[in-house]
Amino acid sequence: MLPIFEASRSHPPKHFGGAPLELDSGFGGLDGEALDLVERRYAHRGLAVSRENYTSRKQDGDVVCTARDGDAIVGTLSVRFDGVGGLHADLLFGAELDDWRAAGIKLCEFGGLATDKHSRDPRSVLAHIFHLGYLHAHRRAGCERLVIEVNPRHVGFYRRCLGLVPITAARHNPRVNAPAVLMSIGFAEVREQVSLWGGHPDSVASARSLYPLFWDEVTEARMLARMP
Repeated sequence: MLPIFEASRSHPPKHFGGAPLELDSGFGGLDGEALDLVERRYAHRGLAVSRENYTSRKQDGDVVCTARDGDAIVGTLSVRFDGVGGLHADLLFGAELDDWRAAGIKLCEFGGLATDKHSRDPRSVLAHIFHLGYLHAHRRAGCERLVIEVNPRHVGFYRRCLGLVPITAARHNPRVNAPAVLMSIGFAEVREQVSLWGGHPDSVASARSLYPLFWDEVTEARMLARMP
């Protein structure tokens, strides 16, 4: 993993008033503390987890993002790009993904998303790790649409907090032995929401989403400049 956003004491990416988060990303398998976090959070939801489900593929440029607060990993997210190996969502939702591909839309998939519910501000951790994935997927790689597989119980949360829209009814996902719904959002809409709300944490209530907890445009530009 490459530490691309280490704590900057002069102008840190703020999260919850203590020391700044340290955000890492790079090619590699999800292992160590990050894998432990995914296993712990997914097991809490009754989902099965295996290491190969959350491993990046170098040939497709996939990355794993993590957020560290002090000595602890408090957030993780896998960013998977559409390539020769396809996406995890192809197993259940290949027909829907192929429709977008046929229209020339460049897809990206977020998976292995987990935050430590005992961290000082899990909502900010989720916002920052999602924003980091967005930077890799859209601002750097030019992906146009995000897809994720979500347990039906969590559809309302992702729709309300991040603007993702359910595309399908629930289907059984053998990888986690649980039902899954395909959700999606165009990255242009994410970029619009970041521009509108990013860097205004006091506006969470009025925005009714997590986008005010994303970084502002100045911080985002600095993040992009520091990415390898």
